[in-house]
Amino acid sequence: MTERAFVLHPDMLHPGLRAPAARLAEAVGLTAAIEVEVMGSEVVPVKKAKPATLMGGGAVERLAEEFRLLEIDVVMVDAALTPVQQRNLERAWDCKVIDRTGLILEIFGARARTKEGKLQVELAALTYQRSRLVRSWTHLERQRGGFGFMGGPGESQLEIDRRLITERIVRLKKELDQVQRTRGLHRGARQRVPYPVVALVGYTNAGKSTLFNRLTEAKVLARDQLFATLDPTMRRAVLPSGQTIILSDTVGFISDLPTDLVAAFRATLEEVIEADLILHVRDVAHTDSLAQQADVQAVLADLGISEAAGHVLEVLNKADLLDAAARAHLAQRIAEQGNGALCSALTGAGCDDVLALIDRHLAARRRQVTVALKLAEGAPLAWLYDHGEVLARRDEGLATEVDVRIAQQDLERFLKKFGASVENAEDLAVLASESPAVAENLVSGG
Repeated sequence: MTERAFVLHPDMLHPGLRAPAARLAEAVGLTAAIEVEVMGSEVVPVKKAKPATLMGGGAVERLAEEFRLLEIDVVMVDAALTPVQQRNLERAWDCKVIDRTGLILEIFGARARTKEGKLQVELAALTYQRSRLVRSWTHLERQRGGFGFMGGPGESQLEIDRRLITERIVRLKKELDQVQRTRGLHRGARQRVPYPVVALVGYTNAGKSTLFNRLTEAKVLARDQLFATLDPTMRRAVLPSGQTIILSDTVGFISDLPTDLVAAFRATLEEVIEADLILHVRDVAHTDSLAQQADVQAVLADLGISEAAGHVLEVLNKADLLDAAARAHLAQRIAEQGNGALCSALTGAGCDDVLALIDRHLAARRRQVTVALKLAEGAPLAWLYDHGEVLARRDEGLATEVDVRIAQQDLERFLKKFGASVENAEDLAVLASESPAVAENLVSGG
């Protein structure tokens, strides 16, 4: 039988980017994601947070009667509740109460599919539960002031629970350390291939997975649902220049993301930290698009990533939901700034612009060199076509000269692998160790 739920958003009356009604709507979407029947929702004004119940006594009593009439099984409070507040509200309303952190953990626990995802969710959940063991064994005798076995059976059980949870947390952290080492090995293998890694980040339900599927022709789960994607996925994609990249679809961000969850998912988020380029996918049609942008930027900043660094690009998604005037205005703004793209991942409109945007920014990190090769040596020439962008080729007799735009690390790898076959290897060896400005002079003969 499906549980009947009610959603409350305590409005602390603090001015912010989001309207209380929008926060409530998001909370309803989160609650619906755990497959309960949402019977109602309400914004509750809170002038001053009460230590015992968060909300005022009058509101608690009024809601208790409403929940009784609606036969509510669970109330989701869109705020961080202390263990005492949670317990008092459960007693007052005679039903289960969960806060925003508990709800997000519930969603993540249901969505995790890989071993890594399950480990990360369990670690966050145990860290959250450990702080909520106070007075949880109310059916046992409790004697205040004791220690260990002197504290009565209730205190003894709490000590046992804390110890078991702490031991499990230690084991989980060790397993996640192994996951991080394994991911590091995988990244090392990709760097030896290597293809640039482009990570998609954004607020949950911004359309990252739909865009990921559109650009890579993959079939990753994509729904109009908060946190439809949890475990990261990586696929190959080909840019207009012919260069291959690895596109990474990551978990969506959300406002007030539990710190325990961010810490637990750090192994996954390292894929974002290590990416060559980051696409910040925004739902440009959402009423809270700017607030969502700020929330994503805050998480990126927590990971040590700044959009000012130049490797974070904006993709304004869901353009199909805008009117013609709004689309034209955004298209003009993007054209002036040159660091974004406007698209609809659902219809495919503008997705070619996204690929072109990635191509331009990756190309800006590459340098143009001229390589003279012997035609009998086909392997070096094929390697340049695979790993660089061949701009021009001039064949003369038994030799060929190729103008190629190539990344610094690829140039160094090319010299290490084929240096003996390159006629101007000495100049290229100097080029590989110099700055881009010196490289341009060498290429042009200056």
